[in-house]
Amino acid sequence: MGHVRAKANKYNFAVAFFVALGSFTYGFNSAIIGSVIGLPSFFSYFNFKATSEYGGHIIGASNGLYAGAGCIGCWTVFWLLDTLGRKRAIQVITVLCIVSAVIQTASVHIAMFLVGRFLNGIGVGFMNCTIPTYISEISPPAQRGRIVGLHGFIICAAYGAAGWAGFGIYYETNPAIQWRLLCALQIVAPLLLLIGSPWIPESPRWLINNGHDQKGLEVLEKLHANSDDPQHVGAKEEFVQIQTQLALERGSPSPNMFQLIFDRRYRKRMFYGFYLQAMCQSTGVLVVANYMVLELNNLGVTGSMPLLLLAVYNSWAALLNYINALLIDRIGRIRIITIGISGCIVCLSIVTALNSRYGTADNPNKAGQAVAVLFMFLFVTFYGFGIDVSSYVYCSEIFPTHIRSKGVGWSVSGLFLMTTIYTTAAGPAFNTIGWRFYLIFIVITTLMLPYVVFCFPETKGLSLEEVGALFGDEVAMDVTHLSEKQREELDANIAKTTDLTTFDLEKNRHHVNTGSPFSKMSGTDIEHIEEVGAGGRKLQ
Repeated sequence: MGHVRAKANKYNFAVAFFVALGSFTYGFNSAIIGSVIGLPSFFSYFNFKATSEYGGHIIGASNGLYAGAGCIGCWTVFWLLDTLGRKRAIQVITVLCIVSAVIQTASVHIAMFLVGRFLNGIGVGFMNCTIPTYISEISPPAQRGRIVGLHGFIICAAYGAAGWAGFGIYYETNPAIQWRLLCALQIVAPLLLLIGSPWIPESPRWLINNGHDQKGLEVLEKLHANSDDPQHVGAKEEFVQIQTQLALERGSPSPNMFQLIFDRRYRKRMFYGFYLQAMCQSTGVLVVANYMVLELNNLGVTGSMPLLLLAVYNSWAALLNYINALLIDRIGRIRIITIGISGCIVCLSIVTALNSRYGTADNPNKAGQAVAVLFMFLFVTFYGFGIDVSSYVYCSEIFPTHIRSKGVGWSVSGLFLMTTIYTTAAGPAFNTIGWRFYLIFIVITTLMLPYVVFCFPETKGLSLEEVGALFGDEVAMDVTHLSEKQREELDANIAKTTDLTTFDLEKNRHHVNTGSPFSKMSGTDIEHIEEVGAGGRKLQ
């Protein structure tokens, strides 16, 4: 028989797509503030002007508190994920997102609104780490980029939905309903996810790592069942690889998140994940989106048109994210990120130049303003095509299972930390230095990109267990680099084994390790794994 590799089936895609309601929650809640501050009723209710110094600080605080709380969520989410499991953690997080959205909707004072925004930031910080972690752990290697890419795609789709909601509500004549309805819409996605969550499977890697081997195998078989593999060889091969790698790692200490930063085995990965997310936010993408309505006003675009353009802008970004998800497993993570960042730098440079010339009432040049809007759209074209999906995929891949929740949390905190800095400063900055604020993003990303290009390893096509070898980890079972014949023999042996805890690694060692530049297991390592099996347990 030809070699069999695990493939995602319709159920696998459906589960990933459903839990991406959590991705929608993050995207919608992050973008909705851009529509809220585009509504005059919001400012009149809380009695301040967007262009005043006080207004600039309030808008900056709203964005900054949200992003700062996101950092807190990222730094603490690992406790939920590792203690409760991925599934139970998702349920807890959705409740927090719902409650915080209710607080914002019911706000009678700006302080109450800011408290709700802060709590919502913690919730989406949790969510933005949990969803890519979960999806990466249910996805087979060959399609992981595409499936985890749903996270980035749905985030951008949520940005678009927030824009269209803002545009539609602009025409609501009752000002008391306008901004409150926008805030209330934040409840919809997490509520749907909470209702449907009992029917999603637990992460097979979490199950296997916590002693539920048989359940983990059953989940893998259900996720990857297909007519080309009636004996579930692909799923069983993945199970053996997960089980043996976890057995190899089980003797390793489990440092806390901040110890990982200084641990020589993991510090490079912690740095790479944080650096990548920080660089992506340093393009200025959220500042451009959140302040687009105000910037378009400066360019002479008024009325409902800025809200319409924001909705189209975010919808276009969602389409490009989908293309990113389709192409990332073919092009590779680092190459597509490089294309995206380079394009963003060029486009934002042109937007900045045009803003400096035509972004004032003294020089109302319609052609110049139109070109500035065009390059805003080209900016998000490059961001959507190369960055949004890719950054989440990469950060969810580079950490081993036993520290993945901490590693992803730390990485995504780079996104929230830079967002906190940039969005808090943006309100006062635009009111004082205007278009010059964009120069910060151009300079920072130009300086950061070369390090990614020349130092970051490519992870395309490797299983989560095999990615560790790129950072010097021992790999218990590397199957990606086997020859066709070796792979077929390994698959045949796995298919014949009824109890996978008895799978003989020593007997199959030449199928697992020969010819692989990744394998570092000694005979002692293999004997140790055979002795402890899955941590000394039989399938249960």
